[in-house]
Amino acid sequence: MSGRSFAAIDIGTTKVCTIVAEVSPHGELRILGVGIGPSAGLTRGMVDNIPAAIEAIASSVERAERASGSRNFSAHVGIAGPHVSSMNSRGIVAVADPRHPVTEGDVQRALDAARIINAPTDRDVVHVIPRFYVVDGQDHVVDPVGMFGTRLDVETHVVTAASAAIHNLVQCVEGSGVRVDSLVLEPLAAAEATIDSEELRHGVVLCDIGGGTTEISVCVDGAVAHTAVLPVGGVAMTRDLVVALRVPHPAAERAKREYGHAIPSMVDAEEAIEIDAFGADGTKSVPRRRLAEVLQARAEELFEMVSAEVRRGAEPELLSAGVVLTGGAASLEGIELLAEDVIGLPARVGRPRHLAGLSDLLHDPAYATSVGLLRWSLREQEIQFRSSSPASAVPIGGLLRKVAHMMRVVLPQ
Repeated sequence: MSGRSFAAIDIGTTKVCTIVAEVSPHGELRILGVGIGPSAGLTRGMVDNIPAAIEAIASSVERAERASGSRNFSAHVGIAGPHVSSMNSRGIVAVADPRHPVTEGDVQRALDAARIINAPTDRDVVHVIPRFYVVDGQDHVVDPVGMFGTRLDVETHVVTAASAAIHNLVQCVEGSGVRVDSLVLEPLAAAEATIDSEELRHGVVLCDIGGGTTEISVCVDGAVAHTAVLPVGGVAMTRDLVVALRVPHPAAERAKREYGHAIPSMVDAEEAIEIDAFGADGTKSVPRRRLAEVLQARAEELFEMVSAEVRRGAEPELLSAGVVLTGGAASLEGIELLAEDVIGLPARVGRPRHLAGLSDLLHDPAYATSVGLLRWSLREQEIQFRSSSPASAVPIGGLLRKVAHMMRVVLPQ
């Protein structure tokens, strides 16, 4: 695996981030090149201008290739948007030969059965993620291969997306000269980069607050139980500032990043900031607490929506590890305190970890999805590498087998 480069592209409403990386001898991700540029042609995670989106993606890819000194013809790409929906599905099959242990073929048939859902013809299945297995009534089996039984059930989480939205996104990426290896739901990717095994074990929520959307992934007992995409994000906060303060959008965005706070009471009531404004003067003095009040109102509304969505997926009592916040808006000062207060669960800001190379820029919650896409790609490459090895005929361990099962059905068919 060492020395092999691979790429990921995070196409958001406000930015496009392309990362080229390789695996170090110690198993770390070594970042070779990063290309970040403004996004165009997308609204709330969905393509609405193909030529503009192609140009924005091509610019980001070119920057990453120039920084890394390598040309990548394929990448894993994040997908999000209000068109994404999810459900839990169960696949049930009879074990092919009850006289012998359950085989990987039996598991694959069960996963294929779970993939058959009652979905409209204009929607495609993006992920089928196994949550747990049941062998002859024995519940919550992690890996059924090697066990004896006559019936095999698998409980899965199925993610679907609008076919047109998928085709538009793929067309934009391929129009920039890059082949799409797979599409990965963005909150699942962000979780790969920021959530540890202890949090997964005890139940955790990943809340990725992007520019145009907020993506949610609820994990219970180490498995995905619910995912959702909300059509509101950091751009809505900026627009609120434009309306409330009567200032241009760039000035509102800059003020949000430099002086914003989610808790007005924690801001000095006497502090004021100078900000570019409409009108003859061109600038105005604004109380910083007023800025915080506007941001708090929108953030509270957002977290109330998140809280309602979390409760659709799991009982709060099962989410001991609380909420991990990622995305550009997660950098807003005090936002984790507001999230704890509104959602009623512990909260922290998640940042990508265990990176080497040109990684200084990526230790930021805004790049959790980008790094998570790399980790997703790495996991797939590990499976392909092992399966192509002569030693692959030897039975693999339970954990790797479980990962292999997951990757085989998670990638779009």
